[in-house]
Amino acid sequence: MPGRTENEITIAAPLDLVWDVTNDLENWPRLFSEYAAVEVIERDGDRTKFRLTMHPDENDKVWSWVSERTVDRAGRTVHARRVEPGPFQHMNIRWEYSEVPGGTKMRWTQEFAMRPDAPVDDAWMTDNINRNSKVQMELIRDKIEQRAREHRTASVSAR
Repeated sequence: MPGRTENEITIAAPLDLVWDVTNDLENWPRLFSEYAAVEVIERDGDRTKFRLTMHPDENDKVWSWVSERTVDRAGRTVHARRVEPGPFQHMNIRWEYSEVPGGTKMRWTQEFAMRPDAPVDDAWMTDNINRNSKVQMELIRDKIEQRAREHRTASVSAR
């Protein structure tokens, strides 16, 4: 049965800052703890094709794949899919951003299915994505909130 996850976090920062930081693909290795490298392959308007490479896993295996993202800043959404699905039959991700009291809510929805010959099944991957999304979202929140604090401090000091 295909997997589906929904995870969200509120970041105490303006939507524009959250959008800019989380959609700066070249800086993802500094934003996410799991990514070692990002290589942009092609840009065409709001669509970007890129290769993500992870840090080695516990067995020293390095995972890498090509994805494609299409951003819709006006609609405050991003749609992504794996072009090279690897162990997945398919992997689609939707990022949604909304202004809420105190900051910006960021939501990730992932829909996927594992290939029958994959080393794990849909249920295992659902649990894994839910655990990891929480960790990554908290890291992102902390980094963006720190940046927002530094910006506020610099603005006050400049007065």
